[in-house]
Amino acid sequence: MSRFSTPRLMAQGMLRTLTKPRHPAPSAPQCARLFSQSPIVRADNPSSPASQSDAMMTLTRNFMENVADPSKANSSSGDLTQDFNLDPLEEDTELEPYHFHIYSHKHNTHVTLTKPNRDALISLSCGNLGFKHAGRKHNDSAYQLGAYVIDKMNQKGLTKKIHKLEVILRGFGSGREAVVKVLMGNEGKGLRDKIVKVSDSTRIKFGGTRSKKPRRLG
Repeated sequence: MSRFSTPRLMAQGMLRTLTKPRHPAPSAPQCARLFSQSPIVRADNPSSPASQSDAMMTLTRNFMENVADPSKANSSSGDLTQDFNLDPLEEDTELEPYHFHIYSHKHNTHVTLTKPNRDALISLSCGNLGFKHAGRKHNDSAYQLGAYVIDKMNQKGLTKKIHKLEVILRGFGSGREAVVKVLMGNEGKGLRDKIVKVSDSTRIKFGGTRSKKPRRLG
């Protein structure tokens, strides 16, 4: 044997020793726990799954019997209607007020009356009153619009039906103050006492597209 083969054989022996697994793999798969080693579940323990399953089955059986024969519902001890109120709740529309929307911008003014569920009852603008083009943006047209909407409410009997009213303002046009003056004047005396809230829903711009270049005269 040459002198070069001896170190090579020694290196192969050391490599085989290092790569040899310390714990030999089992020859056959073994189960972690046999069925005979599982703990015995006592049914008399109320916290055990078996007793909880029995209670659930009993409750379900009683419920199905009550559904099949309603005459047994009052006599059975496991009646669910005694613990829960199954009657449908009636919607109380008085919890939510009606809404009087005033949307005013530099070209027009819109007034909308909505139900508590946001369904529109009356929706008019200055253009519906006959104002054209630049005449829709003035203070006088918005005042006439507010008076006309309140008159329509009186004709339909909505003034007596409404018990709570919320005024929602949007925009900073000239018609904003005009419609408010109608509500505070003689025309709005039937609604003034029913106003419970005044809010402002003017849109606030966050980022978005670039604004139009301001107009410069002269």
